[in-house]
Amino acid sequence: MSTTIATSAPKLRSGLTIGHRRRVVGFLFVLPAFIITLIFFIVPLFMAVWMSLHDWPLLGIPQFIGGRNYSQLFQDKQFRDALSFTLEYTLLVTPPIFLLAFVLALLVNNSRRGVGFFRTAYFAPVVIGLGVSSLLWVWLLNDRVGVLNAILLELGIIEKPVIWLGDRNLALGAIVVSIVWKTVGFTMVLLLTGLQAIPDELYESAMVDGASGWDRLRHITLPLLRRTLALALVLSVIGSLLAFDQFYIMTRGGPQNQTITVVYWIFLNSFTYFKMGYGAALSLVMLVFLVLLSVVQLYLLRADSAA
Repeated sequence: MSTTIATSAPKLRSGLTIGHRRRVVGFLFVLPAFIITLIFFIVPLFMAVWMSLHDWPLLGIPQFIGGRNYSQLFQDKQFRDALSFTLEYTLLVTPPIFLLAFVLALLVNNSRRGVGFFRTAYFAPVVIGLGVSSLLWVWLLNDRVGVLNAILLELGIIEKPVIWLGDRNLALGAIVVSIVWKTVGFTMVLLLTGLQAIPDELYESAMVDGASGWDRLRHITLPLLRRTLALALVLSVIGSLLAFDQFYIMTRGGPQNQTITVVYWIFLNSFTYFKMGYGAALSLVMLVFLVLLSVVQLYLLRADSAA
């Protein structure tokens, strides 16, 4: 005598199977995040693409011009200058952030008495808004009432006040210092998290084998910290490429438009020159560039996992 085994999933009183109900519940949990992403990312992205194909004044009727905004990029000298300056700023600000953050992370990566105070002190500038931080440095660097000039004059290092933000190179150096001070604590926390994830047994075994501090750093710390370094590097580079607030507040793009970044140029075209379409095209080009950086990040992480 043959027996028949029921293979259908049990049904609830509502007529839905348990698996179907789980899918519905999962969808309801994801729905709020999907709506937020749709409203604040997907829809604006498609609007930006549509705007980039138009001559879109802030006030007036948009006119479709196809890819003319993108072809204008290759003829825009100020865009090339802004891109070159942004890359220069990124190359200047990234190494000191990483070196100082790594040293600070090594210093506070222990359980000594009072280490919590130093962790808090190093991280404190991060919680200050970038706008407030920039205004603070504008005051410190002021040629009339600035503290920096007063100290240098008192020590006899300079004979007259220096206009720090009136020269292109001095302004760039001052902004690099201000951003290093502002953001090094964040990178320190990322690296500190990676350091604390390394088992102490590895260091103890290496010390038993006679490995020096440099050997432990080279063969244990840096290889196992590569994933965290890759993440922190990409975050730092992307943040530098999107620099705007500090230049808008501290230099206003001066002197003679020599400190205009790409995002600053997008802002000027969109909200000062009222060329919203061209600004949207610039934004999308910048987006593609940042996506490529993210792809590099994923490649580094994948390569690290495979290793």
